[in-house]
Amino acid sequence: MILFIGNPFLMTKVLLSISLFLVGFVSYSQVPTISDSTINANTNFHFQLTSVTQYKFALPPTYEGANSLSVGDESASTLTATIFWGTKLWKGAAVYINPEVAGGSGISSAKGIAAFTNGEAFRVGDPEPKIYAARAFLKQIINLGGELDYIGEGANEVYKTRSRKYLMAVAGKFSIADFFDNNSYSHDPRSQFLNWGLMSNGAWDYPANVRGYTLGAMLEYGDKNFKIRGATTLVPKEANGNDLDLNIGQANSSVIEFEKPIKLVERKGIIRVLGFYTSAKMGVYNQATSQSPINPDITSTRKYGRNKYGMGINLEQEIAKGIGFFTRASWNDGKNETWAFTEIDHSASAGVVIQGVRWKRANDVFGIGSVASGLSQEHKNYLAAGGYGFIIGDGRLTYGAEWITELYYKAKLFSDTFYLTANYQYVTNPGYNMERGPAHVIGLRAHVEF
Repeated sequence: MILFIGNPFLMTKVLLSISLFLVGFVSYSQVPTISDSTINANTNFHFQLTSVTQYKFALPPTYEGANSLSVGDESASTLTATIFWGTKLWKGAAVYINPEVAGGSGISSAKGIAAFTNGEAFRVGDPEPKIYAARAFLKQIINLGGELDYIGEGANEVYKTRSRKYLMAVAGKFSIADFFDNNSYSHDPRSQFLNWGLMSNGAWDYPANVRGYTLGAMLEYGDKNFKIRGATTLVPKEANGNDLDLNIGQANSSVIEFEKPIKLVERKGIIRVLGFYTSAKMGVYNQATSQSPINPDITSTRKYGRNKYGMGINLEQEIAKGIGFFTRASWNDGKNETWAFTEIDHSASAGVVIQGVRWKRANDVFGIGSVASGLSQEHKNYLAAGGYGFIIGDGRLTYGAEWITELYYKAKLFSDTFYLTANYQYVTNPGYNMERGPAHVIGLRAHVEF
């Protein structure tokens, strides 16, 4: 695996071979479909394997900084494989463990674009595959009454049903995105849009280590009219670092989200509103620029007691049979440095997803979406003076909103377990710099799940 991680064509070929083997294995094993006898079984097992290869065409010649999107042609590939395993403990409780392997890199080492083009890419530096525990958490569901709803045969779901009114508690290691800012049409880069700015609210600097996971606790209440959830989690010791800060009193992040089902001309939809507040050993943009008007260094101003807060709104709406619309908008105060997700202080996105039932390919999907991202004035000044964040920084800046449009077509091949997706992204003002770009990025994603 280490040998082919840098070769996207060989990597994809090997992935396809593995995928075909797994598809055949699953078919031969005749995995049973969900029935009354298998609902709420004692254990739950799922698997996913995803490879993304992207190619960026050369940009017009211009200057480059340490965190710039590369000027030349380049390609990069990522690979992730995850086992989702869970088992019952007592009534309503289950434990889930997800070992994962990930390798490869995004184009330009996942730098130079704030709303980056590959949601499967991590800024870990070393492209060699690593094995780690992605999730290990306890989930307790307490049914409070009402009709039973069928949740579905999904990953990390031992219990396939729960009452309309319920209380759910989660504690351990997980991704905060497992529970917050969800959207049926744009949330999972393994099966939907790849771009970071489309898979979540870009200005929500959501707490996570470099691979997207954290430690914490979450509580959710739901009934037929609304859901409300809140969580408190750890944050990294350093911006976008891998190690979490155990100084909980001064380094933590809290988020609360309200979810309400709606109807538009008898078509179902959902609106979600979240707010967040993060404390960490952050640096201050204005202080860094004041201390060093040329080439300021945000890391020199870091200390505990700094915070970041903001909000986001998220809407999904069915507009016709097989056609869905989504939109998000988010904002944060932008005074202290971005700490975990990406360097976006405000963003707005929207898109449409069309299922292939309309052209007799029921499991195929076409999607088109666009996201516009921007920075606070303090953040702009810092980058213009030659400062660097952990993902962007060209050494100077002629500011313009970063605008990205993404198109994808996902095709089901061979069986319900293997999908191939063609992807294109047009990037205007990468890293908010009007003197760079536009960039054209094409991609191919192969995905196996069962």
